[in-house]
Amino acid sequence: MIQKLKIKLRIYWQLIKSLQTILLLLTGITGFFSSRCPYTSWELTLGMMLSLFLAISGTTVYNMIWDRDIDAVMDRTKQRPLPANKISVKEAVILGTTLNVLGLGLAYYLSPLYALVIFAGLFIDFVIYTIWLKRTSAWSIVWGGISGGMPILAGRVLGVGEIDLIGLLLASSVLFWIPTHIMTFNMRHFDDYNKAEIPTFASKYGFKNVRLIIALSTITSAIAFAVGAFSLGLSWGFVRLLLIFAFIALGFAFYSILYPSDKSNFQVFKVASLYMASAMLIIIVGSIYY
Repeated sequence: MIQKLKIKLRIYWQLIKSLQTILLLLTGITGFFSSRCPYTSWELTLGMMLSLFLAISGTTVYNMIWDRDIDAVMDRTKQRPLPANKISVKEAVILGTTLNVLGLGLAYYLSPLYALVIFAGLFIDFVIYTIWLKRTSAWSIVWGGISGGMPILAGRVLGVGEIDLIGLLLASSVLFWIPTHIMTFNMRHFDDYNKAEIPTFASKYGFKNVRLIIALSTITSAIAFAVGAFSLGLSWGFVRLLLIFAFIALGFAFYSILYPSDKSNFQVFKVASLYMASAMLIIIVGSIYY
């Protein structure tokens, strides 16, 4: 009985794309702590973390359900729970719906505006990005980036009670980081995406142009982070740390332009994820000690 439960939970954990979900949750926590909310309590903080985790997880499950046919085609995804028949579509729908209802319900209890931002992220990610554009346009990643910026904006909204300029700057930093993350992944698994007939910037504009776009998006993301951190009133030491990490990420991006290879491309992908996580932690710590 216990062994079966462990197996089931392991399948659910795979279904929510745990690493991606945790990274997005980290951005939400960053937005919340950036507000330095005077009435912040452990109950509110835990409520924010739980509601956001549930909503992000539920949306991810919906995406996995919709994309199960193309996941079955691609080598890197064919062993995911749904294409590998480790879980039924009905059970996945129940899981995703339960997670979303609980997440949005708790979010509404905490703040209607906070819940609205989370719902906007859910709608943009699942309906506009996954259902409508992902299979028809390489530019779908723009909408994927917007949805990716919703958690940090939601966290900020819960803390300050409104959508403000700093929240939009932080969301923009994630929006402009998304191309680096997705495009390097598209190039690494180029044949898989072609096999599944998923349009990408790499297939439409070529690897050389995509590497340049990645460098430009890294610069733009770094600027948005820096301006957001400066607007928060973070000390120069924390802003300088953000810039150092940004220059490291940018260095890897330009290296991949000068010396293009699968290895340098994958290095950009890994460094981009570390850069995002590091930037979020810097803002969290800087906000706490401000």
